[in-house]
Amino acid sequence: MSAETIRVSEIFGPTIQGEGALIGLPTVFVRTGGCDYRCSWCDSLHAVDSAFRDQWAPMSVEAIWQEVTKLSGGKPIMVSLSGGNPAIQPLGPLIELGHSQGYRFALETQGSVARNWFRDLDTLVLSPKPPSSGMLTDWGEVDDCLRLTAGGPEIALKIVVFDDADYAFAREVGQRYPYIPLYLQPGNHTPPPPDDVDARIDIDGVMDRMHWLVEKVTADRWFAPRVLPQLHVLLWGNKRGV
Repeated sequence: MSAETIRVSEIFGPTIQGEGALIGLPTVFVRTGGCDYRCSWCDSLHAVDSAFRDQWAPMSVEAIWQEVTKLSGGKPIMVSLSGGNPAIQPLGPLIELGHSQGYRFALETQGSVARNWFRDLDTLVLSPKPPSSGMLTDWGEVDDCLRLTAGGPEIALKIVVFDDADYAFAREVGQRYPYIPLYLQPGNHTPPPPDDVDARIDIDGVMDRMHWLVEKVTADRWFAPRVLPQLHVLLWGNKRGV
């Protein structure tokens, strides 16, 4: 695969961004294939598990852009670069092409891979994974991501919270980066299997965790973060492509 080719799991939209700093914003999603993490509760295994590699299309920047402009009707919109971990893909030329036509770009990554082209994004969301994921965060890599975005995009932090250990992790992140907006969201404990595009979801359980998280933050008088649901989960459950 050439440096100009991007592995794409799916391109869909327009829909709304379901979480974090851009929640509710109309968006077209370019979901890349492949990830250097394997979180225990991953909700996008179809874009992570190498067993589904044959479903990831190697696409040129031009082919991706043709699909994005078709979906948006040629009208500039926010384009969310997601995954997997989109940072492992060569997305710089795609961002440059889209900017030349008035589109904006947001990318979410766990902060394990830093790229020079992060500086060209409009929004970068760093989402270090908490203990429940089974992954360990290298803070030096996260710091590298921040260093490479200096003077560039808006930056936000997003932490998924399932339990007390995750909450403590989120508190540590807030203390480590007090100058960066922080978003907390309850985790989805019934993520979809990668081969099921509309799997059952325990909405009541998700909302119970949302209530618990709000009560934790307010009881602790921790007023820095914003606590938000995954809006797309509330609207569509585990349905894919929305």
